[in-house]
Amino acid sequence: MTDDAPPLDGEQLGAYFALMEVGSLLQHAVEQQLRASGDLSWVQFQLLARLADAPRGSRRMTDLADDVVYSRSGLTYQAGLLDKAGLITRQPSTDDERSTTVTITGAGRAVVARVLPGHVDVVRQLLFDPLSRHDLGTLGSVLTRVRDHMRAAPPRSAKPRSRTKPRPE
Repeated sequence: MTDDAPPLDGEQLGAYFALMEVGSLLQHAVEQQLRASGDLSWVQFQLLARLADAPRGSRRMTDLADDVVYSRSGLTYQAGLLDKAGLITRQPSTDDERSTTVTITGAGRAVVARVLPGHVDVVRQLLFDPLSRHDLGTLGSVLTRVRDHMRAAPPRSAKPRSRTKPRPE
C-alpha cells in the first residue's frame, strides 16, 4: 500500500466495520456454544468438522492449515490437544514423509455429532434468521467473490507449501 492511497469513503468504512463486527460477534457466540457443548475451540471444531467430511476421515495437516487459514505451528498445537483427547490420530503421511496425516476417531465423530446441532442453531439464529432468501443469495455471492479475491494472494498460513526437491548429497 502506498502513502498516497485515497482514504476509505464513508460507505466503505461502514461496510468494513459492519463486516468485522458481525464476524467478531458470530465467532464469539460460536466459541461459547462450542466450549459449552463440547469443550472445543473454534479451530478445533473446524478441524474435526473438516475431517468428519473428508474421505476416510483423513487429511494432511498442511491441507487443513491452508483450509482454515491457521498457522501450521498453531494447528500442530491444536491437533496435539485433540490427539491427547482421543478425538484424532496423527501419523506420518504414506506419500510424503515430511507430512502428517490426521484422522478423526469415533470419539471425534461423536463430539462433532454432539456439538453440531447447537452450532447450527447459533449460526441460523444470528446470521441467517434476519436475512431473506434474496439477501442470503446476495451475501453468499458477495462473500464468495471477496474470498476468492483474497485467496488469490493468500496469507502465509493459507499458501500451499512449496514442494522443494531433495538436495543431492
